[in-house]
Amino acid sequence: HDVFVKAADAPRLAGVLLTAEGPHFSFGASVAEHLPEHVTAMLSTFHRLFRAMAAARLPIVAAVRGQCLGGGLELAAFAHRVVVAPDARLGQPAIKLGVFAPVASALLPERVGHGVAADLCLSGRSIDGARALACGLADELADDPEAAALAWLREALLPQSATSLRFAVHALRAGFHARFFPALDRVERLYLDDLMRSSDAKEGIAAFLAKRAPQWTHS
Repeated sequence: HDVFVKAADAPRLAGVLLTAEGPHFSFGASVAEHLPEHVTAMLSTFHRLFRAMAAARLPIVAAVRGQCLGGGLELAAFAHRVVVAPDARLGQPAIKLGVFAPVASALLPERVGHGVAADLCLSGRSIDGARALACGLADELADDPEAAALAWLREALLPQSATSLRFAVHALRAGFHARFFPALDRVERLYLDDLMRSSDAKEGIAAFLAKRAPQWTHS
């Protein structure tokens, strides 16, 4: 969040690269953060990050390798351009914990359509880089996604006016943001007020932490 707040005040900045220090982009939030006593703060903090990214009005490119799951996938999918390694694994496994992903629920239908979004969010499965490219979740496939993303930033964006790019980003995303953020608010309330009262949401998280199979009561 703070990075994007500072980036918004850097007038010559033409774009932001999201990448990872290690072999994996992100496994998402820890399962323990989904416990009832932590989940409200976790969602509030995480969703504030997306508002800061939108407010910065900067082109954002995500370079994805390794595992890109849960909140990591949501973060990458919110970028304007996503470059993935062929062997990357992208997925939204929240349903396996008996919960759902608020950002993905509001974002993925916009990015990849309702069919692909339903497959990812309802099955919890992961897909590789080639499938991500084919379904529109990724924009480029590259063995070295960081190098490819930097090359695009340098070739496509650096020759442009940084000021004009921000206006262009705002123009491109204005309609989407007008739909996305109200939808995110609604599904966040659905998650906190309704889902987290269910037995299965609590059971899925408890089972994962106890390293056992969940015993769903379907209630």
